[in-house]
Order: sequence, then structure tokens, then C-alpha cells
Amino acid sequence: MLNDASKTPLPPVCDYEGSNYRTDFWEGQGRDYEDRTERIALRRLLPPSGRRVVHLGAGFGRMTTGLGGYDQVIVLDYSRTMLREAQQFLGTGDRYIFVAANVYTLPLVDGCCDAAVMERVIHHLADVPAALREIRRVLAPNAAFVLEFASKRHFKAMVRYWLGRQDWSPFDRAPVEFVELNFDFHPAYMARCLQDAGFETRRRLALSYFRSGFLKRWVPVSLLVGLDRLVQPTGQIAPYSPSVFTLNTAAGDTPPAAPDGALFRCPDCGGTLRREHDVMSCEGCGARWAIRDGIYDFKEKLTGG
Repeated sequence: MLNDASKTPLPPVCDYEGSNYRTDFWEGQGRDYEDRTERIALRRLLPPSGRRVVHLGAGFGRMTTGLGGYDQVIVLDYSRTMLREAQQFLGTGDRYIFVAANVYTLPLVDGCCDAAVMERVIHHLADVPAALREIRRVLAPNAAFVLEFASKRHFKAMVRYWLGRQDWSPFDRAPVEFVELNFDFHPAYMARCLQDAGFETRRRLALSYFRSGFLKRWVPVSLLVGLDRLVQPTGQIAPYSPSVFTLNTAAGDTPPAAPDGALFRCPDCGGTLRREHDVMSCEGCGARWAIRDGIYDFKEKLTGG
């Protein structure tokens, strides 16, 4: 995949096109504990209301339902399949804008959002610094950014490493790719990446200490959720959990948003987009992008005239 503006290759992308992620991973799969604890973390970290929030890698919209206090919600995912399921799950009212796009080349103008959420996504990204820089670009100054990442420095990984049952060290700060395009990150590495991208980390929560098939079979989910709620704040000083949620704010200045209130820009060259019926055309490079069934499709350009 190439960035047409610079002719440099973009990092590979994990594509859920055509997958049954909603039913294969979430619904009816015994993940009530994970779902409920993540919602608790989101409520703790994200400001309850605002003008516009972008949900990056929203999937079928499971966590998007927690963004009800925002005037406008951009539901963004690389998979059109996921976005169509999100439309069914969330509805297609004016509050929701469904966008198929690559996180490395977001089709959004500078500083257009005052909040962003990304959970269960960054562990699929091969170039975390590049993705975080692009997210920072679309956020207004002091905007809130809730980011979840999979941590490599958790208790199970440490025990496995000490027993010689795991080759990679949970204490090494470099990311580990345990399956293709599936990464775990050291908290210190993620903190540095966020800082370098222009974010200040305000809070950190530790989640999923009790994510065990045995515990979920024999202990009531409500009790596990209650325990998780109690220990989440320990992540501020000692995040040794498999999942870490962070609240970050966009530091420094952001170029002012477009004076005409435009939301989209060309993901190839950053040029101004003009809408003509169900097509978005770039005034700079001439690229054309389709709007299909309520989804702004920036995943692939239209070809031909």
C-alpha cells in the first residue's frame, strides 16, 4: 500500500473485511467481563460530553454506545463489513458519520475533533508512532484521547518468562509481535510514543487481571467486574495487567480547522474535497472517493472518470 502524496509504502494493515468478529469473538462468547470492565474504564476516563468524537477502529460499534454525550460521533474503521454492522447496531441517525479509512492516513481535517477513542486496535499496528502522530493531527488542543493497549508486562507473561516457557522478555521495552500484526507493548514504550506524538498522559488504568477462563466459569461475572473496578486505579503506578487504558490530552497547538467547517480532506495529498452527489473529489490531486450506503469510503479510490 502506497501513500500517493509521498510515494512511500504505508505500514501493513490488519483487515477485518468479511469477518464475523461480532459473533465469533463477542456475542455469546463469554466476554461479558471484558465488555463491562472496558465500559467502566471508558466512563472513568473520557469526558462525558463534547462536540465531536472520533472512534478509531470502532468495529461493529460495541463501545461506540458509550459516546452518547457527544453531538457528533465519527465511526471509523478500515473494514466496510464492520461499518455495515455498526450501522445496524447503532442506527444511521445524523449523529453518526461512518467512515472507512486507514488510521495512518486519516481523511479528516486538522483539529476537527475534541475527543478520540481507540481500544483493541493499536495491538494490530506495526508503526505506533506514525499512527499516534496522525491521531494527534486531527485533534484540537487539549482534546482527550482514550487509548487502550495490550501490555507485555503482565503477571502471566512474567511467570512464563521466569519458568522458561516464553522466549521474549516482558521487561524489554521493544514491542513483541507474537502473531503477525499482533503486538504487545511495554507501558514505558507506549508512554514515550504518546509523548513524542504530542500527548500528555493524565491517567492510566489496569484492566483484565481476572481474565481467566477458569475464573469466569466459577466466579460470578458481577463479582469479577467489581474486583476489576477496585483494582483499575492501580494502573497509575503499577500497570501489571494484560490491558491498559490511558487518558491523554493533545498538547501544544494544532493548525486551525477549516474555516468553512469542512470535516474531510484528501487522505492522499491533504487537499480540499468537494462532494458531487455520492463522490468526494480532491481539488488538489484529483483523487475520487465513493459514498456508499451512508459510508464515506476512503479505503480505496475510485478509478476511471
